Amino acid sequence: MQATVRGFDQPARTGSVFLDDGTVREFGRDAFDRSGLLRLRPGQRVTIRCHSDGTIAALTLATLPLPGAPGAPGAPGGPGDASDPAAPVR
Repeated sequence: MQATVRGFDQPARTGSVFLDDGTVREFGRDAFDRSGLLRLRPGQRVTIRCHSDGTIAALTLATLPLPGAPGAPGAPGGPGDASDPAAPVR
């Protein structure tokens, strides 16, 4: 699902988004930390994944795959996957 950033508190790494129907949803530090992003700006389009209770579980820029999605960095089959022969050795 896509949304638009309403606000972002960089020190707390929390914020809120507008869904396309105008509903406001808050996101916490855990959801933001999963994104790998450094900051968000009001008006940016993001893709979100929600828990069954409606809270935001993950978000990222609309042009990037969600964390844990197929093809996402570190996801099975995505860049950085241990089975990827091009993955760096750690």
